[in-house]
Amino acid sequence: MIFVGRFLPGSMSEIPASNSLSKSLLSLVASCLVSSCALMPQLTGPTECSPPDDIIPPPAIEQQSCPAPQVIERVVTKIVAAEPLPQATTAGKLHLPIVGAVEWAKIQPAGLWLESRIDTGADTTSIHAEDIQLVEKDGKRYVRFVLVDAATGSTHQQELRLRRRVLIKQSGGADERRYVVRMWVMVGAIRSKIDVNLSDRTDFEYPLLIGRNFLMDNMIVDVSRHHTLVVRPDIKSD
Repeated sequence: MIFVGRFLPGSMSEIPASNSLSKSLLSLVASCLVSSCALMPQLTGPTECSPPDDIIPPPAIEQQSCPAPQVIERVVTKIVAAEPLPQATTAGKLHLPIVGAVEWAKIQPAGLWLESRIDTGADTTSIHAEDIQLVEKDGKRYVRFVLVDAATGSTHQQELRLRRRVLIKQSGGADERRYVVRMWVMVGAIRSKIDVNLSDRTDFEYPLLIGRNFLMDNMIVDVSRHHTLVVRPDIKSD
């Protein structure tokens, strides 16, 4: 530890010679202090940064608006009535066609389309005929009669060989004898030559009644249907 004595300027000569060591130490301490002060940085105030010459403002942000919505697909709700279930057209192992209670039938050789009643309770087919006459030619008996086209009102004269006579028992009325002839009857794709009795069906809705002698082994009847085979055929003569 170094002790430094106090001295006054101009009084260095008054320091005794014995204190030469103390002088040397004082000189050394003074030089150290001077060098230390020279090496210490001078404290100055805070440095202010000058603003840059060219300040580029940030680009302005444009306000963007959302585009209006566009209709890509429009959903429309529509109430549709349920379609009826498909009905069978054939039945059984033989795939017989199914006919309704009322069908169109074609009669040959007259070539007439007649609306007919399908009746599984009748044994024989019956047709409306007018001006019925029994004639004999070369010892053979024939029946002359007139068929009426219900659609046009036209008449067709027919003359066919007599097959037999039948007795028809009427419920609540007198029995009736009818002439029976043989003719072609076609319903849908089924065509068969069968016995047909001639009668006055003026009081009936349909001029033709098709019985079991045509229906048996040919078709199946569904009484809940009507006109399943032909809707409205062209009426023409062959």
